[in-house]
Formats: sequence, C-alpha cells, structure tokens
Amino acid sequence: MKRHSTMYKVLTCLMIFALAFSVNLAGSKNSAEAKVRTPIYKNPDLPVGLRVIDLMHQMTLDEKIGQMVQPERTSVTQDDIRNYGIGSVLSGGGSVPQQNTPQGWADMVDNFQKGAMTSRLGIPIIYGVDAVHGHNNVKDAVILPHNIGLGAANDPALMKKIGSATAEEVRATGISYTFAPCLCAPQNIRWGRTYEGYSEDPKLVGKLGTAVVKGLQGNKNSKGFLKGDKVVTSIKHFVGDGLTKNGQDQGNVTEYSDKEIQKFIKPYQKAIKAGARTVMVTYSSINGLKTHGDRHMITDVLKRDLGFTGFVISDYNGPQQIVPGDFRASMKQSINAGIDMFMIPNDWKQFLTVTKDLVQKKEVSMDRIDDAVYRILRVKFENGLFEEPYADRELVAKGVGTQEHREIAREAVRKSQVLLKNKNKVLPLKKNGQRIFVAGKKADNMGYQTGGWTISWQGGSPNWGGAPEADLTKGTTIYDGIKNAAGKNTKVDYSADGSGAAGHDVAVVVIGEPPYAEMFGDRTDLGLLQEDIDLLNKVKASGVPMVVLLQSGRPMIVTDQVKDWDAFVASWLPGTEGDGVADVLFGKYQFTGKLSYTWPRNMTQINTHDKSNPLYPIGYGLTTKGK
Repeated sequence: MKRHSTMYKVLTCLMIFALAFSVNLAGSKNSAEAKVRTPIYKNPDLPVGLRVIDLMHQMTLDEKIGQMVQPERTSVTQDDIRNYGIGSVLSGGGSVPQQNTPQGWADMVDNFQKGAMTSRLGIPIIYGVDAVHGHNNVKDAVILPHNIGLGAANDPALMKKIGSATAEEVRATGISYTFAPCLCAPQNIRWGRTYEGYSEDPKLVGKLGTAVVKGLQGNKNSKGFLKGDKVVTSIKHFVGDGLTKNGQDQGNVTEYSDKEIQKFIKPYQKAIKAGARTVMVTYSSINGLKTHGDRHMITDVLKRDLGFTGFVISDYNGPQQIVPGDFRASMKQSINAGIDMFMIPNDWKQFLTVTKDLVQKKEVSMDRIDDAVYRILRVKFENGLFEEPYADRELVAKGVGTQEHREIAREAVRKSQVLLKNKNKVLPLKKNGQRIFVAGKKADNMGYQTGGWTISWQGGSPNWGGAPEADLTKGTTIYDGIKNAAGKNTKVDYSADGSGAAGHDVAVVVIGEPPYAEMFGDRTDLGLLQEDIDLLNKVKASGVPMVVLLQSGRPMIVTDQVKDWDAFVASWLPGTEGDGVADVLFGKYQFTGKLSYTWPRNMTQINTHDKSNPLYPIGYGLTTKGK
C-alpha cells in the first residue's frame, strides 16, 4: 500500500480536476480512443503542475526515493537506472566517455536514458555536468575565461551570449543540466576557488550571474521553457563560499554576522527571480553547522523567504560531511534540512536503503519526500525530457567549438584584460617593423592558459604536480595570438626560459599560476613562483622594456616586482582564445577591463581583510586610448 503525505493528498484534488479536463479534451474523439487515453503526466498540453501530481500518484515509495539520487556515471548502469528508478546521473570533473566527442557523449547519455525510459513509469533521468567556463569537460569545446575574468569585463549582454553559447554546446552532447553559474563573492583570495567568483562585490556577482542564467535557460514562462538548445542551471554554492576563515575550501564561516551574510544571499535572490531552477548547497559551514544540514538556511531562507520552487541539490558527497562516519545520521539531517537531490556518486544504493528505512520509521516524513520529488519532477517536465528524452542529433552533428562561439569567447577575452600599468605608453605594440620577444613557457601552453576545470578536474595537469599539457584542447595560445596579429614585417621570437631577449624592441613576458581546482588551490602565500621571478630577472637583465602578462585565478602579490615592469596586464585565465589577448596588446581594441577584486600589496592585507591603500583598488583599469 502506498503512503501519501498531507501535501500530496491536497494536490490529488487538483489531479482529479486535471483528469476531468483531459477527458473533456478527448470529447471529440470516439469512445474507443477515449479508452486508451494518454496518461495525464504524458500529455504535453496540460500544465506542468498537474502532470507532476498525476505521476506522483502512481509512484511507489521506492520510485520516489530513486528520483532523489544522482550517481556518478562510472558507478551506475542502464539496468540500475531501470531497476532502481534513478532520477539523475552526473559526470564529475574529468569523467568523460571513451570517445570525448559530442557523438561519444550523446551516445553515452542516451544509453543511460534508455534505462530510464524502459522503467515502469518511463521517468527520464536528467544528466548533469560541470560546464563552468564553457563545456569544459569536452575536447575541443570553446573554453571561456574563468569567472574572475568575466567579472573584469562586466558586460551583462556579453554574459547572456556566453550563457546561450554554452547551453548550445552542452545540448550538442545530449546533456540538459549544468552545475553553473557560481554566485560566490570571495572575500579572501587565498581560497582555491576564487576564480569561480565574478567579483568580491555581491552586487556585481548578482548582475552578471543573473545574465548568465538567462542565457543558459532562456525566458521563463508557464510551461516547459528549458527545451531545445537551453539547459537547466544550478546556481551555487548556497551560501558562504569565499567567506570562510583564512579562505579555507570547505571551511567555516565565523567572521560574518547573519545580517552581513544577507548581502551574499542577494545574488541568489536575483537569479531565482530570473528563473534559476536548481540550487547547489555549499560544502562550507556557518558557525560550525554544515550547510548541507542547515534547515534554517535551506528550507526557511532559500525555499520560503526567497520563494525558490526548483530543486535543491547537494554537492559531491556533501551530505556525508554532516556527521562524519555516520551515513544514516547525515542523510537524516540533510533530507530534513531540505536537500531534494543527493549527489552521491558511489554510495547511492546505501542512500536508497537508508532513506526508505528513515521514512518507514517516521524519522523523515512523507511530506518531505513528496516535496523533494515534486520539485525534481517539475524541473524535468520544464526541461522537456518527457517529450524529448534523447539527444537532438542535429545539435550533436553541429558539434562544439564553432567559429561563432569562438568569436564570443574572443570578445570575452579582450574585454577581460585589465591594464594596470603602462609606463611610457609601451602599449599598444606596433604591428609593423617592431622586434617582439615573447618569453615564458606559459605563453605557449593551453594547460596554463585555461586553468582548472578544463578537460580534467585539475585542468591541464593529468597528475597533480605534473607539467600542464600544451596541447590540452583546441585553441590559440597567447604566443600564437601575438604572431597572428603582429603583421608580416614584424619579427616575433619566443623563448620558454627568457634567453635571447637582448636586441628586441619589447618583451612580452607571460607568468602565472599552474592549473588547480578547489582545495588544491588554497594558498598561504600568493607571491609569484620562483620560476617566474627567475624568468623576469633574466629578461630584465637584457634591458629590453617588459610587458608582463599575469595568468592567474586571483590577484597575486607583485609589489616588489611591478616597479621593474613597463606594462602590466592582468590576463586572468583567458581560456582557448589567445587572439583576444593580442587584440588589445596591438590596439585593435582598447583595454576596457576593470578590476572586480581589490589587488592587495601584501599577505597581511589579505589576512586582515584590509582593503585600504591596496596596490590597485577594485574598479581600477587603464586604457590605451590616445596612443
């Protein structure tokens, strides 16, 4: 016998109305056709809410709990999806099919989907992936600048185009759900995810993040609106990213009052109002309470106060951190706190068993289960999955990395470059007759240029500590861009170690951080690497004027070195379109980027949150206009 919640019983009354309504729709048909009436939930002409109610009316407890889990693709099979009624599957960072092509992705996702569509009720899965700066797991997709660069560009119209282009590339692989954008406003740049935040200013984060959501999802309406070449977004990570003590990843927020935290909630409020349909919860704690188990923050603030009607998803194994070593207690607290979908890559069978037991022992109510399932199914209906569960093969054939999308990325790159110093107007570079020396291995290496979350979780380095891959994915390096823009009468030489600079008119020296993601990027010292200091000193000894480009996921401490530089450009992590850097170096376009973070003089300013008298203030950025 099925168990039903109070909420569910009330909603069933609406289902009865829907049944009568659907029968009326069939009134013009003969009686034989009426006897084979399409189930309400499969009727695309009916409102989404009524379709959800009808489907839930037919679901067992096991099927409902199955909808609440999201395994990793490597730990689930087509048969598992069919037999357990799994609701979602994900690819973690770098988890890719054997053939890392649009065709390979679409075939893999469709194979999983066949398991869902041949289950008793035919409820499709929703497949999720981290497309956080373009469709970054896919070989030869367009890789956009990381969010810190897009914050410097500060162009909402461009952000909407970026969202649309990313959605098209995600759909080209048969996927309709991305865990993006990140709406954090990092306050301590020691944090290894700083580059995922558009700015330290929550207002700017809200403006740009909302524009991306609109591009990814399209315009909100009463029926399914996430179809075709649009995808479901997951704004993340609610809430407290970048506020933790000492910038520790997955750490504790202790230095901000409830009132102060409210301003960091505002970006989520704006994105929800714009239609964001899922929210991912942060690993962080607030005053010692893991947010994955914080009922006040998830249910009271997010669902009630902000009026969020989509589903709340956990981060990767996030719920297990609530009561370490006690899976059952962790799941109980997390479900009751308001998590709807559980990203549990490997232990998903244990989740199914434990959750059923919690319900049967009345430690988790059916109201809570029905709320979660209702939210999940509503997003799936909005996503058009019940009508079009499989990959659109026309979009797959179009592929990723189109020239149109590369032009959007190139625009983003040039608008993200921030000119911080330009002594004697050494920039823009001259196109004809100048002898240009390009120095540094990071000038001609796609791994360094694209950073973390590119093809693999940690970016171009296949093993942490290894050398970033120069040919990681298709694109144009900064060195290539300079050669392309220089003109046929301009001599461009290159040296990875800086040897041979003497005799040139100008040296473009590229320095920066190696690829990293999440906790692997946490730092106690944000000074330049010794290898970069050695490179700078070698070029400096030649007496050639230096234009220094810093590729990094945050401001670095350069106070002692910048006095020796003739020009200084914050290039951030520009992605695959190095031509965009050359566009502004040679003056084809003016520098327009402005700092979206305060640039500190020293580590003390970072550690004490002292933003007075910085090396460069937020909003700073020069132009080459008038040269």
